[in-house]
Amino acid sequence: MPEGPELHLASRFVSRVCAGVVFSGPVEKSEVSKNSEVPFTCDAYSITATSRGKEVRLTLTPIEEEGEPQAVPGGKACQPVDIVFRFGMSGFFRFTAGSEMPKHAHLRFYTNETPRRVLSFVDVRRFGSWEPNGDWQTDRGPCVMFEYQSFRANVLSNLSDRAFDKPICEAMLNQKYFNGIGNYLRAEILYRLKIPPFMKARTVLDGLLPNKRELPEVKPEQGQCHPHQDSEMSLSKKIKVKMESSDILDLCHSVPMEVINMGGKGYDPEKPDDYSMFQAWLQCYCVPGMKSLRDHNGRTIWFQGDPGPLAPKVSKSPKSKRKGKKQGEDKTDKQQGVKGEPSAKGIKKEKEGAQNKRVKSHSESKKTKENKRKGSRSSEGRKKQSKPERKDDAPGTTVPRRQRRRSMRTKSEKDS
Repeated sequence: MPEGPELHLASRFVSRVCAGVVFSGPVEKSEVSKNSEVPFTCDAYSITATSRGKEVRLTLTPIEEEGEPQAVPGGKACQPVDIVFRFGMSGFFRFTAGSEMPKHAHLRFYTNETPRRVLSFVDVRRFGSWEPNGDWQTDRGPCVMFEYQSFRANVLSNLSDRAFDKPICEAMLNQKYFNGIGNYLRAEILYRLKIPPFMKARTVLDGLLPNKRELPEVKPEQGQCHPHQDSEMSLSKKIKVKMESSDILDLCHSVPMEVINMGGKGYDPEKPDDYSMFQAWLQCYCVPGMKSLRDHNGRTIWFQGDPGPLAPKVSKSPKSKRKGKKQGEDKTDKQQGVKGEPSAKGIKKEKEGAQNKRVKSHSESKKTKENKRKGSRSSEGRKKQSKPERKDDAPGTTVPRRQRRRSMRTKSEKDS
């Protein structure tokens, strides 16, 4: 999932490739996207981008011709439009020829040249969103990368909030306080400080001084999303040299800045498959030998050592971990010659199978009894039909009326 550094790199990418490029016509939305239409059309406009935490804002600015503002078909002058993007799980921007537009391009901006090029917002999973005429979300806190002092003050002045009753690994995903921190960043930050991920957040943060580090606010330059960190000694590195020791809030700023300083190797739309430098930078997240658990929100946290006192009692590990555990258990059982205990699913299946067998045997026995009953009735009927008539009536047997009269008649004749 793209995090603060990736969204900032995306805004830098858009500002770089769109510099000096004139766009034209309406903004197109794909038919399959459920996001809003962007009601903007103009004969000539430019695009710039800025970022804040986990949001990117594109600004479409009409280009005036001969000092006169452009007019739309309705007669009104074209007005600048801001579009705020949230990337979801898989969002990013691409700038390609119109004939090479990506498959999952859900919002498109076309140039007025021939052949036309297109800036696309690509989102394979379609979890991302955009908001026309939007602004930064009010429930998101200051940016951890470029509003450090405000970010630090916002966290430490609200430690009484219930959000800090949760484990620190879960509190760090709360964008109200940690705007820009995501799954891989929280793992790297906690690993470097050797903080158990499931320790209470308030315990970790309590006692930190509000103004412990005097870091200057990083403000965007005019016409750019944010100042580039391409000098010999970046701001983040200067801060790191000055600091004798870092706390968790310091690393919430400096670790994302390390990703940005890679120069796009963690996020590069022009080379989307080149993650070698980013993977080499990772120390904990998805690194072999590290442990992993699912937190109370179902997100996987990677760590080393003890998980902490607030770890879930029945924690769900990733599938790969479960497979490895099963293989290890099977190997141990074979070595010891002991049959492993069945799993909960296996016990449930066995119970269901036994219940089905009982129901089946009961129905079969019922059918067998009914068949026996029917067979006995039919055999008795056949016996009665094949039984010859007796001359002498046995006592206690019923004799037909005609036969009784005939026997009485013959008896009287004999007596006479």
